Amino acid sequence: MSDTTIANSRVLETRALPKKFFGRVQLLPKGAGMRLWLRLIVEMQLVRYLSALLPFVAIPLMSRDLALPVTQAPLAMLVVIAFVEMKVLRLSKAGRARAVGEDEAARRLDALAFRARAALRQIAARHGIAAGELRLVVEQSELARIAPLTLVSVQCDQPAPRLLSLDAQDRAILAVLFDAALSERDLLAVNHREDRYIRDIAQEARAVSAHARLAAVLEKRGAGA
Repeated sequence: MSDTTIANSRVLETRALPKKFFGRVQLLPKGAGMRLWLRLIVEMQLVRYLSALLPFVAIPLMSRDLALPVTQAPLAMLVVIAFVEMKVLRLSKAGRARAVGEDEAARRLDALAFRARAALRQIAARHGIAAGELRLVVEQSELARIAPLTLVSVQCDQPAPRLLSLDAQDRAILAVLFDAALSERDLLAVNHREDRYIRDIAQEARAVSAHARLAAVLEKRGAGA
C-alpha cells in the first residue's frame, strides 16, 4: 500500500495509526491483473449481496407463477444473504479454532514479527529515517474459502502520521514477508483463530544500526553509478 502502487492515493491519507483499509475505502491498484480485480470485487459487500440474490431474479424469469411469491419474500432474501456471508464466506467459531493450533499460531506470529522488523530496519536505513517509530501493518480480508487478500503498508508517525512511499527496492524487501514457510494463507489461519485481521509490528528508527545505514547509503551510490 503506497502511492507508487495505488491509483487513488488519497485513500492513503491518515490522521492516526495504524491506518486500516478493508470496509473503509475502495482500492484502485496500479497495473493489477484480472485475478486481483476480481478478488477486489468480491470484497465489495454490495456485490456479494446482489450475487446472493441472483436466484430471486432468475426464478421469476423462469416461472411466472412463482414471480409474485419470490419477489414478496424479503425475509427469505435476508436469510440467503446471512447464510452466504456467515456460513459460506466465513468460518464458524469452532472452525476458526480448528484452523491452526495455539503453539503453531504463536510460531507463525513470531516469524512474521522477526521478518517485519528486519524489513523495517532496512527500509528505515534506505529512507534515512532516524527518529520516531515505523510500523509494518499487515491487514487481511476476513473472508474464508477464497484466495487470501493481504494489504501491507509501512506507516510512520514522524513528522506526522503517514504511509511511506515505497519504491521497487522497498517492495522487494517486503516481498520476503511471505514464502513457503509462512504464506498469506498461514497467517490468515492465525487471524481466523484469533478473530483479528490486522497485525501492527513496530520498530524504533533509532534502533537501526549505523552499519545498516551505511550499507543503504553505499547501495544508493552504487545504483546511481
